Amino acid sequence: MGLDGLGFDLNLLLIGLLNFILLLVVLRAVVYKPVLKMLDERSEKIRESMEQADRIKDETLQAEQNVRAQIEVGHKDAQSIVAKASEISERLKEEARQEAKQEAEVIVARARADIERERAEALEQLRQEFVDLSIAAAERVIETSLDKTMHRKLIEQVLKKGIDSRN
Repeated sequence: MGLDGLGFDLNLLLIGLLNFILLLVVLRAVVYKPVLKMLDERSEKIRESMEQADRIKDETLQAEQNVRAQIEVGHKDAQSIVAKASEISERLKEEARQEAKQEAEVIVARARADIERERAEALEQLRQEFVDLSIAAAERVIETSLDKTMHRKLIEQVLKKGIDSRN
């Protein structure tokens, strides 16, 4: 009596157990392995995506650092160019000042020379006129012999005539 007294049928129990084992084998072969394979593939894809995201993050950080370094180099280069341009500008201004100063000195020297030449010409012309007046006065004196007062009057007339003819 054993199990029959308890209401168990051993054949049914063995058949149920065999069905259960058969069901486990079939499920394992048909469902469990593909599901595990699919879960493993999904885990692998997630792991690869995470690695790729980390790699992209690292590359982005590296690219940002490179851009910052290039910007800093560009900024330094720009400052250097501005400094050089400022230096060149100052040098050109100084050269222009020196050149203008030299040109002014040449113009002043030329003007002084012109003034001196015109002064010399005016003096020479004045001398010539004085000589001409003296000769004219002497000619009149020679033509007529006069006393001192007449002589003085004559010279004054000639000088006056010369001054009037100049104006």
